[in-house]
Amino acid sequence: MKGVVEGTLALDQSVVEHFDRCLGCMACVTACPSGVRYDLLIEATRAKVETQVRRSPFERWYRALIFAVFPYPQRMLRLAPLMNLAARLGIQRFVRGGALLPTIDVAAAAAPLPERHAARGPMRARVGLLAGCVQRVMFPHVNAATIRVLCAEGCEVIVPPAAGCCGALSLHSGRAQEAKRFARTLIERFEEAHVDAVIVNVAGCGSAMKQYGELLADDPAWSARAQAFAGKVRDVSEFLAELEPRAVRRPMDAVVAYHDACHLAHAQRVREQPRALLCTIPGLKLVEIPNGDQCCGSAGTYNLFEPASSREIGLRKIENVLATGAPIVASGNPGCTLQMQALLRERGVELKIVHPVEILDAALDGRRMDEA
Repeated sequence: MKGVVEGTLALDQSVVEHFDRCLGCMACVTACPSGVRYDLLIEATRAKVETQVRRSPFERWYRALIFAVFPYPQRMLRLAPLMNLAARLGIQRFVRGGALLPTIDVAAAAAPLPERHAARGPMRARVGLLAGCVQRVMFPHVNAATIRVLCAEGCEVIVPPAAGCCGALSLHSGRAQEAKRFARTLIERFEEAHVDAVIVNVAGCGSAMKQYGELLADDPAWSARAQAFAGKVRDVSEFLAELEPRAVRRPMDAVVAYHDACHLAHAQRVREQPRALLCTIPGLKLVEIPNGDQCCGSAGTYNLFEPASSREIGLRKIENVLATGAPIVASGNPGCTLQMQALLRERGVELKIVHPVEILDAALDGRRMDEA
């Protein structure tokens, strides 16, 4: 990376392939004893690749398609009937990365989220929730569970209606200018909401949003605003773990394997909080996945651009998941959930993969996880 930046190493096809095949899982960040910010270095190098290297016509078209659809919930919703038809006909498995797409509940995804949700009992905080893009369309029930849990814990929840993509997919794929545009808009929307904290239930999004200070550091008009915004960003598990539990957790007879999403564990260093949160549920048994700090192969858009490598990595992950014997897996990132679900479907294995906040939501309501 130093050679590319300083111009002593040619940005040839070999170097480009090397960076394309990097997961960007950020395990190098936690592994480095010197604290080198490999996350920032990788993103800067990928930005250089995207601006200086001319890809094949197909790659240019395919990448343009991905970034024209996935950061825009309304566009995904318009395409949802076609995606669902492809799933029913089995066509999507022949499309690059298509096997990852689930059947989308169009009605649930299209239902607007009210802007304000009142706290139950005395208000402890006023928080904003990022509804997201993939999360909003493919996992709307996670947003609903997040709101219910936050309200039950005494938080007023604001969902800014005009808040769009956070730019994480763009940032992690070297599309820096696009990521900056998304970041500026999102900062503005949440500033208007006047919240104490910005809550995120997607590991990749939280990682990007906590980096807004670095992303916009060279922009005098936005640098201070970006730093202030980034200081408010909390993963939902991180935020709830900091609150003294108020809502009653009902006993749950369940065995749960916790999956460490890379952009939560490595990029944000949020490891113990989700585990601690789940352990507040009486009766729940939490088990660890062997080699659990290894990536599942999803890695943002990696599974779309490097499907063969992604699948190989993912197969190792699900072998380790199945080795736990747990019928439920907790995953704090939709990309990880989609990746593991797809590979489990290939095997004909039924395994419930849910967000940690969904498990907590079920415990607050007294539901079993097979009813959630």
